[in-house]
Formats: sequence, structure tokens, C-alpha cells
Amino acid sequence: MTFGIPREAESVGAGSGAAVTAVADVRPAAVSGGTAAGSAPELSPAPTTAPGTGPADGSARARHTGEPHRPGPPHAQARIDLAAIRANVGRLREAAGSAEVMAVVKADGYGHGMVAAARAALAGGATWIGVAGMQEALALRTAGVPGRLLAWLLTPGDDWNAAVAAGVELSAGADWAVRAAVRAAHATGRPARLHLEVETGLGRGGACAGDWPALLDTVARAEAAGSVHVVGVWSHLARADEPGHPGCDRQLAHFRSAVARARRAGLTPEVLHLSNSAATLTLPEARFDLVRPGLAVYGLSPVPDRAGPAELGLRPAMTLTARLASVKRVPAGHGVSYGHRYRTARESTLGLVPLGYADGVPRHASQAGPVLVAGRRHTVAGTVCMDQFVVDLGDSPAAPGDEVVLFGPGDRGEPAAQDWARAAHTISHDIVTRIGTRVPRTYTGDAPAGTC
Repeated sequence: MTFGIPREAESVGAGSGAAVTAVADVRPAAVSGGTAAGSAPELSPAPTTAPGTGPADGSARARHTGEPHRPGPPHAQARIDLAAIRANVGRLREAAGSAEVMAVVKADGYGHGMVAAARAALAGGATWIGVAGMQEALALRTAGVPGRLLAWLLTPGDDWNAAVAAGVELSAGADWAVRAAVRAAHATGRPARLHLEVETGLGRGGACAGDWPALLDTVARAEAAGSVHVVGVWSHLARADEPGHPGCDRQLAHFRSAVARARRAGLTPEVLHLSNSAATLTLPEARFDLVRPGLAVYGLSPVPDRAGPAELGLRPAMTLTARLASVKRVPAGHGVSYGHRYRTARESTLGLVPLGYADGVPRHASQAGPVLVAGRRHTVAGTVCMDQFVVDLGDSPAAPGDEVVLFGPGDRGEPAAQDWARAAHTISHDIVTRIGTRVPRTYTGDAPAGTC
């Protein structure tokens, strides 16, 4: 399959490499080497004061010496390359042809940080921003993110008044949503801007074929009364990540029929939109006036069985790292983590990584998740715990503070998010969006002021 993305797009240029720059080495001087078979680490004398009260504690040092406390790098972080997001949106604009690009930043920007991702996407050429929930849209407005903004996963209990007042465009796929929009228009004194969602075969939201004519009649009356303005008609593809699947053609036919029915009802939508990331890159006939890429904005492939990010001209924007919290030598047959699902085959060095399923590391990647330590690939040993997991480093040298890369763009041979997806039998969307709030996000690539 030809994807029509120039090969030179594999590198996004300035700023892209910064996301994978190693954090300064913070391994303690108290531990050196100590990983060769049979050797013991050299230990500095133990502090003579109680834990947390002597010079080993940074804040105590500040109290005793007057020096400011300077904490070291975090024990884990997700480094986000905003230059990569900008460049990815630029590639998607090329792929979209004459269609505009709506960058989808739902789920906290797929785990990358919603506000920062939205601003980077706009800087890259997106003209719309898309989110799922109304609260996400209102948070973007509160943060000062400008431009056209659509929210589509709405409920009767949402604050429709606030959304209409803030200029958020809203999806309506049922009569109740149109009525809620009309009430909000009356309350705010401005028409609600609606995108009508039609069910074309995904089996989620949107009006089914039998309900579509009645919805159109309701909307047409509301628009004639000045309460709403129909901005768009839209739907969502079920199998765009399977290029060539006949289901895409069937959905396209249903969508075109629904649009024709809307026009016969007297509606004149400004934009028609159907394409997600996969369709934007592989299905030209589905691009219409506007495309809604999500995953590809963050540099991950929506068709991983057909092409990786580089082949599509994309660059992964997130690099997830941690620092070894403990390193110890253990004998052969030593059980590791809950249930002892793993035992060392020989005398070996175990490294403790301070990330776990509470941080988003999938527990179902136990015994399978890949990491990079000191330039070598290793696999999670035993069960992933709530806050930590173990890596069997064999005889590789290691010390507390050494960097562990769970995934990134691959510049240093590190795994990709897709590698974790395969290990956990899931999709890369699941891997990046699950990274929790305990993991701080740091930004490179000229983050706009105030976003981080």
C-alpha cells in the first residue's frame, strides 16, 4: 500500500531530538558498580542522624547551610516533544489535501497534556480542536485556547449554557440534544452551533437511519427560529484501521445518503467530516471538508500492521522514563514480585523501576513489557505491581538512578508505545492515555508560555 507521505517526513527537524535527551546522571556516589558476579557494592558510611533530619535530606541541608534545596530529576517523567506534535499536524495537513484538520485532544491530549497539545496542534496548522466531553472543552476555553472547538460526547446533565456561551460547537444525534441546545440558546442569547451526528455503521452515537428524518425536521425548525445553526454533519468509521475493508465503503455510502437527506430538509452544513487518523492517511474519499485525527497527532501509527510512524511521516511525541530505585544481586532461582511468576535462571542483578499499574504501566504486560536500560533491551520480570516493577538485568552494570526508558520515538533503540501495546494485547492509544497524573509531564520543542 502507498500512503503518499514523503520519506523526508521521518524527521521533524528542530526540537524533535530534545524529547529523548537523557536526564542528568543522578546515581548516588554511595553506590558504585557492584553488579559483577559475586561482587558487593561499595557503601559510604551510614548517616549518623535519624532519617530525614541530617544532611542526606535536601531540605535539612538547606536549613543547616542556608543553601536552597535543589531536588534532582523526578523518579519518572513523560517527556513531550511539542515540535513533534506540530510537525505531525503539518504532515496530516498534507495528507488531508483541501480538507481542514481538527486535532483531537480528548483524554488530556491522549495523555500528552490537553492544553499544551492543543496549542502545539494549532501552531502546526490545525484550524479546529476536538474533544469528547463538554468539560474538556470548557477547560480549554478557561486556559485561553482560541479557535473552533467541537465537543461530541454529551449528556443531559452537562452545562450546555456554559458551552454555548463559550462558543463551543456541540454534537447532536438525538432530539433531546437539540432541545438542550435550544434551551441554552435562549438562556445565553446566542444560537447554539451544532454538528449533527448520523449513525453509519459504528454502532455508537448518532441518529439511526429511521430517526434521521425526524431529527432533521427538529433541527430545521430550530434553525428557522434562530436558536441553532447547523455547522456540520458527521459520523465515525468503524474499521478505518483496516485499509480496504468493505465496511468503510458501506459507511461512506450511508454518510453521503444522510447528507443528501439533510440538504433536502433545507439544511446547508458548512463542513462534512468522517475521517479519523487512519482514514486521513489511507482513505482519500472520506476526507470531505474536515478530518479529525487523534492518534496520529501524537506520532503513533493508526495502522500499525501496515506501516509504522516513520513510514507515515510521523514522530512519536512522548518518551516515558524512570530511574532505577534499587539494584541488587540475587542468586539463581530467586523469586521475583507477587506470585513468583518469574525466577532468576542464574545469579543475576535485579533493577527496581518505580512505575506501576497505578501510573499506567499495564499489569497485563507482566513478563512481557520491554524497557531500555544502559543501551540494552530487557523485559519486565514477574508481575507489574501498583507502584513498581522489576527488570532482570543479568550481568549488565547498573546503579540506582540509572535511566530506564519504557518507550519513545526509538532514537536510542528504545521500545515504542506500539511494542508495549503488543506486549499487553491492546492498542497504542491505550498505552499513552493510561499514563497517570503521578507521572509529571515535561515539555520540549518551545512550549507556548503558560501551557505547561
